[in-house]
Amino acid sequence: MAPKVMVPQQPRGNAVAAGKQKAAIADGKNRRALGDIGNVVDARCAAEGKPQLPQVSRPITRSFGAQLLAKAQAAAANKKPLPAVPPVAQEGKAVRKKVTAKVKVEEVIEKSPRAKKESKGNPETKNSSREASSKKKVTLTSVLTSRSKYACGLSGKPKESDHDIDSADAEDQLAVAEYVEDIYKFYKLAEVSIQIHDYMDSQYEINSKMRAILVDWLIEVHSRFELMPETLYLAVHIVDRYLSTRSCCRRDLQLAGMTAMLIACKYEEIWAPEVNDFVCISDRAYNREQILVMEKSILNHLEWSLTVPTAYVFLLRFLKAAASDKEMENLVFFFAEMSLVEYCMIAYCPSILAASAVYAARCTLHRTPLWTETLKRHTSYPEQQLRECASRMVHFHATAADSKLKVVFSKYSSPQLGSVALLPPATNLLLSDSRRDTAS
Repeated sequence: MAPKVMVPQQPRGNAVAAGKQKAAIADGKNRRALGDIGNVVDARCAAEGKPQLPQVSRPITRSFGAQLLAKAQAAAANKKPLPAVPPVAQEGKAVRKKVTAKVKVEEVIEKSPRAKKESKGNPETKNSSREASSKKKVTLTSVLTSRSKYACGLSGKPKESDHDIDSADAEDQLAVAEYVEDIYKFYKLAEVSIQIHDYMDSQYEINSKMRAILVDWLIEVHSRFELMPETLYLAVHIVDRYLSTRSCCRRDLQLAGMTAMLIACKYEEIWAPEVNDFVCISDRAYNREQILVMEKSILNHLEWSLTVPTAYVFLLRFLKAAASDKEMENLVFFFAEMSLVEYCMIAYCPSILAASAVYAARCTLHRTPLWTETLKRHTSYPEQQLRECASRMVHFHATAADSKLKVVFSKYSSPQLGSVALLPPATNLLLSDSRRDTAS
């Protein structure tokens, strides 16, 4: 391997001979690694006959600049030159001045008259208050606000915190915590377009009692097949939407309900029951062909639109906002399923039904407060707007034991579901509702 040629370091300025510079530039092998590039530029300009560029001196450092400034000031004042102060120290002094001024402004501490009397004779209190003043940031606005609260007697009241109900599900991909709020905003808009209005006036052979018997039987079928909860709510919704689009004879009412359950099972369940299962559970009142014909009729009248927000999707969200336990959860679903049976409850949209079920359950279990700020924010309903619907649910609870349709009452009277149907109803909600009706 060829030995490396060491090029000696050239002195700065114009100390390099012009002949050597020209030879090096002509050779094109000037590789002084750490040399001053100003010499090379000057030599190149001289070789090409161009005017030389002005030399660029090294920048003055901050400390050296401070020394020059101090000497100039001393010479102007005919005084001895002061020792130069590094810029870092000067900046530190400026920062300390600002901090000192800020602390002096913020050393205002608001005290009650009683606290001032106690702090005068107690040196320990003075020391503790002095330490607190150094840690706590007090501004003029906060002082005026605290004095106003103290004068009004509001300083001792705790403030309810509105916590994030999705913070625990931040790592759960199935919870979609990033855009779950947007999903429920869409549900709130979509429920208006699918709201079912009163349709019994257009039915000639059926009435609300027949519908109640049908829904009560569907709840029993749902329990017998051990289906998902959302299947039941979707099936009842399909029945009401179908009956609101066309008149149905009494003979085909059970067929329509059974087929609506079949459609909901196909939509929600992983392992849906077969058509023959529904034929058997109806005691062979209808055959396979009749069920399939009714299925086509229902889907055509519904225009194959089955993705709808039922009360169940709102129940899940509102129970989460209520931080519910198992007892409250069972009681809320008890109120919701009783509302499915009653025809008068179709006047309320699904979100109001779900929020009212949560409110009625909290009233029954005597939870305080009855309606929190978190529930108000996530349901978008104040407490006053839910009292009417919740009072009807409590009335259904009070009369469930004497009703002829007892499937829901028997279901939630079992120990597996906490026997929540046997709890005493929230009669205070009924009394307040009756008094309000009397006053109006």
